[in-house]
Amino acid sequence: MSLIIIIITILISIYAFYNHELFDRFKFNAYAIRHHGQGWRFFSYGLIHADWIHLFINMFVLYSFGKAVIESYLFYFDIKGYLFYLLLYAGGIVFSVLFDYGKHKDDAHYNAVGASGAVSAVLFASILLYPTGSVYLFPIPFPLPSVVFGVIYLVYSAVMARRASDNIGHNAHFWGAIYGIVFTLVLKPGLAIDFWKQIIGLF
Repeated sequence: MSLIIIIITILISIYAFYNHELFDRFKFNAYAIRHHGQGWRFFSYGLIHADWIHLFINMFVLYSFGKAVIESYLFYFDIKGYLFYLLLYAGGIVFSVLFDYGKHKDDAHYNAVGASGAVSAVLFASILLYPTGSVYLFPIPFPLPSVVFGVIYLVYSAVMARRASDNIGHNAHFWGAIYGIVFTLVLKPGLAIDFWKQIIGLF
């Protein structure tokens, strides 16, 4: 499932690199959604990226963590796990920009692109499922427990979103992560107990 999403995203993103009309039509623009009824932008922006590095990072993270989430979903929900994974990813795309939609719905100049919110949803679903796993965070030369990385990631995203000092969608990262956790817990609330047991065992 992750591989299919990756292939589709890569193909559309590359096409959009050279087709500015498609890029402009797909990018997230809250003003166009609110005032021109272009609701597809809630989804389509996740299929295009700003540049090759942006595309590579998102697809690499999705490839790295998506398989573990799908395997867990299939273990817990059988064949429905594929549908739930698709809802995790697609829901992450939409939910991660709802805050920015409310904030920028009257700002015609605010735009966003990239699957970062959806990828964050998958990443944090993985952290919920495997909090004692290992994640490398550059430039730290040793692996961090997944749950430690998750806390750092959320705090950093929240702080940087408040500063708004760069062109990175930190709000999308933060809310995508929250969605990934909540969605997975809604599917299987008992995972909260498993999570805390693993944390206690780690520390």
